[in-house]
Amino acid sequence: MQDWQAAIADGRADSIPSPLLEVEELLLGNDGVLAPGSRVVGTNDVGMVGWSTTLKTPEYPEGRPLVIVANDCTVQSGSFGVKEDDYFDAVSKFSRANGVPRLHLACNSGARIGLAEELKPYFKVAWNDASNEANGYKYLYLTEEDAGRFKEGVFDGEFVTEDGEKRFKLDYVVGETDGIGVENLRGSGMIAGETSAAYEETFTLSFVTGRSVGIGAYINRLAQRVIQMQNGPMILTGYSALNKLLGKEVYVSQDQLGGPQIMLPNGVAHQLASDDQDGVEKILRWLSYVPRVASEQVAIAPASDPVERDVVYTPPNTPYDPRNMLAGAANADGTFEPGFFDVGSFTEYLASWGKSVVVGRARLGGIPMGVIAVETRLVEQIVPADPANPLSRQSVLAQAGQVWYPDSAFKTAQAIADFNAAENLPLMIFANWRGFSGGTRDMFSEVLKFGAQIVDNLRTYKHPVFAYIPPNGELRGGAWVVIDPTINEEMMEMYVDTDARGGILEPPGICDVKFRKPDLIKTMHRLDSKLLQFDAELAAAEEAMVDDVASIKAQIAAREVQLMPLYVQISHEFADLHDRPGRMKAKGVIREIVPWKRAREYFFWRVRRRLMQDALVKSLKEADEALSHGECLSMLATWMEGKASWEDDKSVLKFFESEGAVIDEKLGAVRTESVKKTVAALLAGLSAEDKSAVLGSL
Repeated sequence: MQDWQAAIADGRADSIPSPLLEVEELLLGNDGVLAPGSRVVGTNDVGMVGWSTTLKTPEYPEGRPLVIVANDCTVQSGSFGVKEDDYFDAVSKFSRANGVPRLHLACNSGARIGLAEELKPYFKVAWNDASNEANGYKYLYLTEEDAGRFKEGVFDGEFVTEDGEKRFKLDYVVGETDGIGVENLRGSGMIAGETSAAYEETFTLSFVTGRSVGIGAYINRLAQRVIQMQNGPMILTGYSALNKLLGKEVYVSQDQLGGPQIMLPNGVAHQLASDDQDGVEKILRWLSYVPRVASEQVAIAPASDPVERDVVYTPPNTPYDPRNMLAGAANADGTFEPGFFDVGSFTEYLASWGKSVVVGRARLGGIPMGVIAVETRLVEQIVPADPANPLSRQSVLAQAGQVWYPDSAFKTAQAIADFNAAENLPLMIFANWRGFSGGTRDMFSEVLKFGAQIVDNLRTYKHPVFAYIPPNGELRGGAWVVIDPTINEEMMEMYVDTDARGGILEPPGICDVKFRKPDLIKTMHRLDSKLLQFDAELAAAEEAMVDDVASIKAQIAAREVQLMPLYVQISHEFADLHDRPGRMKAKGVIREIVPWKRAREYFFWRVRRRLMQDALVKSLKEADEALSHGECLSMLATWMEGKASWEDDKSVLKFFESEGAVIDEKLGAVRTESVKKTVAALLAGLSAEDKSAVLGSL
């Protein structure tokens, strides 16, 4: 309701539709088929419930589907038994088959544990010494009479005779009831694999409203996107069990193991919710960036912030908060300088993990986008002490700005994967890295592995990616390598601001190698008028063999010392000339130089054009699987010859939108031609007799 009221106030909507929410409960029949149905609340005997819902949101006023699956803590503490696993699996598969976002409301006690309660009153103990139980026991057994109480398969063993009594010595217990042991672990493995598959194929999100244990914690992580409530720890083993293992009272709460103070800084939890209502608001906010179903592109919602406006906030040449560049910032006098994205649309995720990188979601003229930006200020990584190790201490590690560390490189790779997996978000990377941290600690902490993972995830990205070096930003060495467009040329493009820089090393670094002291001295003697005069005097003195040679050489040396700081700066300036946008454009490593002030409007039209263009390329490839991406683009360019300029995004977009009938006709022709080629290839491999028979049937 709040979203609708805000949309109406902004002019993005006229009225609130009714009903806002439609719900059907999902029931699993005895035949294993999931179907909508209804029953009295609280009559379920399985600790898992689910619903198929339709939400009407400002982004999707006609309605968007959502599948919800939730633990029911009133049934055996919300534990996962075989029936719960089967139900969760069926709901998740239903969500995945339809490409519908899947929300898991998590509050559980992990895999269900149990014993064969029916045997508890009957089993007996064979003691080593019946008169002194302290000497231990030999085995457990049932009397012949008690063994006859149970049907075959409840337990197994063998009859023995001891102390004049016929006994059934127990070898193992199965139990009459299903779902008390390892079968639950098998079910846990099943839903773990299903959740992993669901993440790949549709949008998955877990809202942890209470403690989530064992498999419950794993499926939250496997869904990848997690909102954690303040009192919702995610743990693998309870603190009391760990205390027993350690033999002393070390931990005093579950929060020490998996509370927000653990799961937010380690990147498992993306956001923290103060209560259920706050959690629901965060869920709806996240869904607002996500397409209706996984097979669709993101929806372009109405925007109250005009795309034609300038980007007013400009990153300074000193450390700054990159969020201001994305969302805008207020000045000291109270005036507001809007940033790159629509005002009020940026939401940050994973804020407490890998702080040298900022990731989030935002809108550009109503287009949802994934965002990655770079922290330019010094940040700190805090590693807590482990209460189980009395020698451990909390450590605080300083991390410089504009550098990828192991945690922030992993965060970058993870964010790229999340944006790509069913969120279908175009990605904007505001690239401003000087490189990767390569110290001993960071190399040991796998910075190289996570840097390579950035490449892996960009290579498989299925939506447009725009890397942009902002004002006063720089992209150096390995940092450039892992986001270079050649990684995925069909999807990636690179741009720079007029004041951006890019190169292998920073000017001081390259001058230490390629413009050393001898080069500096040579340059001085070529450019400085006094040194030119001294050189002439020295040559004349040496030719005349007079005594002034030593004096002139001393004057030359003094002048060189005097000029050295200035010429070091000059060498840096010369090196900097090689890192400027003009050379990047001349060498073809960037697509365009885009001034920051007008970047918002430029990229709005570029993103819209790319989204529609990519949809048409997909249709062409479906019509003819033999077509390459480049061939599809050439075909589209041919279709619009004389009607639009291929280099003008607005013009191309207008053609795509206005010539739908023409495009459909041409797509049909491509499809027909593809069928002809397929049939021709089929006939070419047949004998004359078979060919005649096929043609006759056709």
